[in-house]
Amino acid sequence: MCIYLIWIIFEANSVFAQTSLKEIGLEHGSHTVGFTHYLASDSTRTYKRIFDWNNNAIPRPIPISIWYPSKDKLKGTKPMQVLGYMEILKEEEEWEYLPNEQILNWFNYANTTSNQNHLKEQTTAYFGLQSKNGKFPVIVYAPSYQASSIENFALCTYLASHGYIVLSSPSRGTENRFLEGGTEKDMETQARDIEFLIKEASLLPNADLDQIATMGFSFGGLSNVLSQMRNENIKAIVSLDGSIKYQYNTLKKSPFFDIKKVDIPFIHMAQKDISEEVMKEDNINPALNHQFEFYDSLVYSRAYQLKFNHLTHAYFSTLGVLFQERDKRQDKSDAEIMESYRWVSVYTLKFLDAFLKNNADGFAFLENPPEQNRIRKELINLKTKLPQQKSFTFQDFHELAIKHDYKDLEALYKETQQKHPSIQLPEGKLNNLGLQLTFNPETSQNGINIFLLATHLYPNSANLYDSMAEAYLFIGDRDNAIVNFKKSLSLNPQNQNATARLKQLQE
Repeated sequence: MCIYLIWIIFEANSVFAQTSLKEIGLEHGSHTVGFTHYLASDSTRTYKRIFDWNNNAIPRPIPISIWYPSKDKLKGTKPMQVLGYMEILKEEEEWEYLPNEQILNWFNYANTTSNQNHLKEQTTAYFGLQSKNGKFPVIVYAPSYQASSIENFALCTYLASHGYIVLSSPSRGTENRFLEGGTEKDMETQARDIEFLIKEASLLPNADLDQIATMGFSFGGLSNVLSQMRNENIKAIVSLDGSIKYQYNTLKKSPFFDIKKVDIPFIHMAQKDISEEVMKEDNINPALNHQFEFYDSLVYSRAYQLKFNHLTHAYFSTLGVLFQERDKRQDKSDAEIMESYRWVSVYTLKFLDAFLKNNADGFAFLENPPEQNRIRKELINLKTKLPQQKSFTFQDFHELAIKHDYKDLEALYKETQQKHPSIQLPEGKLNNLGLQLTFNPETSQNGINIFLLATHLYPNSANLYDSMAEAYLFIGDRDNAIVNFKKSLSLNPQNQNATARLKQLQE
């Protein structure tokens, strides 16, 4: 399905919005929020500024917005105005010199008194504050189709106030500012931008790189799934009415597609059912109200699916709530839109708290029926899905061995086998792991311990005893080396390595 069919058309059938940041009512956390914005470059890709007219290729520019927990603001420091974010929008749209009084007209927002007042509103983020000490989980936000890094600034600020670092860059095309129309090429490009931001996060001293999640709105909610399929360091996915629901076939075209790799927590928050009138007028497939093949296909993910019955697609973003003209065919009142956006933000926070911070209150909130969380019953429909248990792999056992400092491995194996009867530790992998650990002087004893487990599991393997003898020889234990070379020869008299080693050791 074309991405444009997902968008709601807001022209002839619209009324003006009356909202404010304060009335959204997000309860900010204990952290003061700092904000910074700068331009980085990806030298592995080229790009042309569409309106420069000189046609020169340059390294791909990546404008980066970051919200973060900061040290307390200095006396007299003022928070950013919404206008400050809109000036970033100008830069990312490559209209840096556009007069501010033209912003609303130029970017297709109604030039009403209420929208002009939004530009003057104070936010709760402060530009350029010093980062707070400590480590904080990282959220990479992927904007909607051809949208700005700041399109969801209220949500990003809210998360930062509760102890997260949020990075975002604009959604832009492969060769220039414009995307192709929601193609797999567009998706691949945005996924690479997400990966660039993860690398950028590694430069932040207070970023906890063991706890990374992606969060995407609309088309960004397709690209962030692709980025997770390619990057195991992403630990959770937030989809804000993401196109993963509407364009699953686009994801399937990627050479990196593998639904089984989505084995991390996933939450999708969807718009209300689209009315028959809108479907007919905007040529939208009615099946999109209920069909969600990606969610149904998840095997190993703990997944949540919420439908917000008072929210249409545009209002999963801050700019949509504040500036977007309302569609009188289907939109709810401003108060209902702001209420739902607030709960979208709360569910996002609780989900991230649960799976990046292991927070019990977050888990409880997600598992509760919405009304138990003091949410009006008609606002949200909730579905949950438990993951199937994956087979316990060699890598899983190795991670357990690391946690046990490679000690008492036979007992650990027996305990693991009781919980996972199908566990298999292939002889070849044990042999390779044992040698790799042994030949590193700092982990040699760990390698010996692996060989002790391996020969316990495979007592008739001449190769394992030969390798264990080499391990003992490497650490200077000649007696045990001789014992194990002899054991290997008894199992395989044709073992030339053991014969030669024993000759050397006994001379």
